[in-house]
Amino acid sequence: MKESREPRLTDDTHADTALSPPLTSFKLFLICARIGLTSFGGGLSGWFLREFVQQRRWLTEEEFLDGLALSQALPGVNVKNLAIWIGYKLLGWRGALAGFCGIIFPPAVVIVMLGVFFTSIAGYPLTHVALAGAAAAAIGLSGFMAITAVRRLPRRIVTFAVFAVTFGAVAILRWPLVWTVLIAGGANIAYEYVRLGRLPKTTAAQSAEE
Repeated sequence: MKESREPRLTDDTHADTALSPPLTSFKLFLICARIGLTSFGGGLSGWFLREFVQQRRWLTEEEFLDGLALSQALPGVNVKNLAIWIGYKLLGWRGALAGFCGIIFPPAVVIVMLGVFFTSIAGYPLTHVALAGAAAAAIGLSGFMAITAVRRLPRRIVTFAVFAVTFGAVAILRWPLVWTVLIAGGANIAYEYVRLGRLPKTTAAQSAEE
């Protein structure tokens, strides 16, 4: 049975988005495959944001960042987890399967072909220049995602303090990532739990949605 889903519209969605065809598993597969085939490294998450939030408006920015945080916390490749999460969010388990196949299999074939190609031309200086340019593009897209995520953080001192401590521990002090995330993330979760527990129920619910 062929499934379909009408894109969920936000208040500022343009009329042409409302008239777009329904989302199917095959279309989701093609979107994820195109992102995987035309993006670089950590920059993939930036293209997911542009595709599903900014252009098609099938997810809100808050929903996307929640999925991104969950994808980074789970084991495995972040973008693979993100594709599965987006697919499941939009189309259930069929969407999760389509997102996984789209982000994994077409790029894997191209990676093998590119690996053979670059191995044959590795002796030329221009090859290393091209790889350095691709790395710079990936860093720029990753930086864009980091700025977007920080912009959505609640304006509280503890939240930014945890962010700064985590960055300093991993990037500067070179502490193990797993233990840093477990300790800093656990401390921040405990803080939010205590903070929301002290608020009235209505205020806590509004604060949790921010």
